[in-house]
Amino acid sequence: MISQSTIQEILNRIDIIDIVGGFVKLKKRGANYLGLCPFHNEKTPSFTVSPSKEIYKCFGCGRSGNAISFVMEHEKYSYVDALKWMANKYGIEIEETFATDEQRQQMQAADSLYIINSFAQQFFTKQLFETEEGQDIGLSYLKERGFREEIIKKFQLGYSPAQRDAFAKEAIAKQYNSELLLKTGLVVNRNEQLQDNYRGRIIFPVHNHSGKVLGFGARILKSNDKAPKYINTPENEIYVKSKILYGSYFARQSIDKADECLLVEGYTDVISLYQAGIENVVASGGTSLTADQLRLVKKYTNNLTIVYDGDSAGIKAALRGLDMALEEGLNVKLVLIPDNEDPDSYVNKVGPTIFREFVQRNKKDFILFQLNVALKDAGADSNKKAEVVNQIAETISRINKAEDFTKQQDYIKQCSEILKIDEGGLHALVNKFIRNRIVTQEKALPFEEAKLHEENAKKALETDYDDTTFNLLFKDELQEREFAKMLLQHGTKYWDEEQLVADHIFSEMIDESLLDNPDIISLVNVFKKQIQTAPGVLNKNYFIYHPDSKISSLAVSLLNFPYEESEHWRKEYSQATGYQKQLFEQGYEQFIQTVARDNDQQLMRYLKTDEDKTHLEVESALNYLKLRKIKRMLNENHEDLEKNHSKEEQDVLFRTHQHLKQMERSITEKLGTVILR
Repeated sequence: MISQSTIQEILNRIDIIDIVGGFVKLKKRGANYLGLCPFHNEKTPSFTVSPSKEIYKCFGCGRSGNAISFVMEHEKYSYVDALKWMANKYGIEIEETFATDEQRQQMQAADSLYIINSFAQQFFTKQLFETEEGQDIGLSYLKERGFREEIIKKFQLGYSPAQRDAFAKEAIAKQYNSELLLKTGLVVNRNEQLQDNYRGRIIFPVHNHSGKVLGFGARILKSNDKAPKYINTPENEIYVKSKILYGSYFARQSIDKADECLLVEGYTDVISLYQAGIENVVASGGTSLTADQLRLVKKYTNNLTIVYDGDSAGIKAALRGLDMALEEGLNVKLVLIPDNEDPDSYVNKVGPTIFREFVQRNKKDFILFQLNVALKDAGADSNKKAEVVNQIAETISRINKAEDFTKQQDYIKQCSEILKIDEGGLHALVNKFIRNRIVTQEKALPFEEAKLHEENAKKALETDYDDTTFNLLFKDELQEREFAKMLLQHGTKYWDEEQLVADHIFSEMIDESLLDNPDIISLVNVFKKQIQTAPGVLNKNYFIYHPDSKISSLAVSLLNFPYEESEHWRKEYSQATGYQKQLFEQGYEQFIQTVARDNDQQLMRYLKTDEDKTHLEVESALNYLKLRKIKRMLNENHEDLEKNHSKEEQDVLFRTHQHLKQMERSITEKLGTVILR
């Protein structure tokens, strides 16, 4: 993992305008910057970046975050990868720490494989463009297939010469390790000599999510019945086929914007579609879809459209991995290319516009398509039809996420109509498969964990929450968020001559059960710990760039832009002239400061009172939390009063009720309200 000193150095160097401005054209608007949102299509800029707060927010799609989360979201990087990207940008040397020597060795081996692959990619590309053999054989083949030179360079395609050891000699001359060269699959050992593995083939580099070369696919050009059409990199520390989707590095932003991923089979399918302007496309490499590949798709979108050949082999390939896709919560559609074509040949034949229209018109629902194919195969055979019923029920049972319940019920209704069977019967069969899978999963649990599951299930069955109790337990979290916001905004200010605002808040928060949101509880606990051990680091950036993504996201949302330009503000701006126009041009934040400084009575009507309301806001947030706690205690006490008790016990409960009501009245009087939501 990256050392804390390196992380701190990166955080000290971060300039959010510099980072975001590298991807989005920003225009200064007052104290902030404005641009077109990179996360959704818009014509009017609503993407706002605040250099003072070091956060961004789009008022169109609602996305917000800090510089690191922007890189993570835009480039689809992990937290560590985003830090490495920034370290590279600012020329910071990364210091990494390892728990064991084995981890260090694995990391060093992975780095070495990346270096060798990068060297190999450059070698193959040079052979393609700068040698006579590469141009005559490799480049001419690619151009005959319709690939333009710019797309060939973008995907870093190459050519491995027919010479037995051209690459091996070059690599050994550059002093690359023989064992690692063998591990990459670029060379093989024959008669104690290293020889090229991909000779006479077109080379397709396979990139990871940050653009590094993981491995290669090599396509033969000469007709040879004995040689395989494609050779792929063997699995090693960095190349794990089940976790790779070819083209994902180039497609990730387009998938995000289109909110749809097109899945094809081969390398050339991806490149041809991308060249035609259909950029939200990846390939499975001709293998069955895996759970890891589907999770990679889900990082970008919930909508997966599989575009495969229309022959029987293509249909079977498309149907593989369906159950896993459903379990991942993906919305899966299927498009079959007609006339013995594949996506590569078809888009070149009809052009991008007709291809897009064809895909949109011919999307088939995956489950219903599978059912129709199975019914066609079953024919009039009643036994086979019974198997189809079981098969489709099991498939529907895989739709197991709570938010997809309506979708599951809709499939049961549609499939029962197609099968011409009772809807209730199919529903019962689906539930049976769900129960069987739960039982199987529970059997795999350790005994103690299974026992805990059983106890929790029993408690859930015994509990019958009414609406009041439910609302008390899971109510609107506005009060909690306001409380956390006060802590972040004012926590390090002085409450009085002796204590900080945070000290006052924590002294008033005798009972942590005032809070329900686990992320807010985590933030509070981090604040408590830091104020005791290292109060000097406690500022908004400490939480905005916190390594715990939940705390960071919460901090960004709490410290978000407190206001945006209203229609009235924009109207006044359009009518303003001269000095007033200049003031409006500064933006609202600067406008407030300038008008207050100059005591401009004409424009004072736009200003809010600029007095320090820290004490008032903090007390208000604390009182609302206390009110909620009192309301809960009143509810519990009321339930207890309805049970049978001795006279003494009844008196105690009644006095408790009176005391709680008095506390409630006292706090509501302070707040100036008698309404508690």
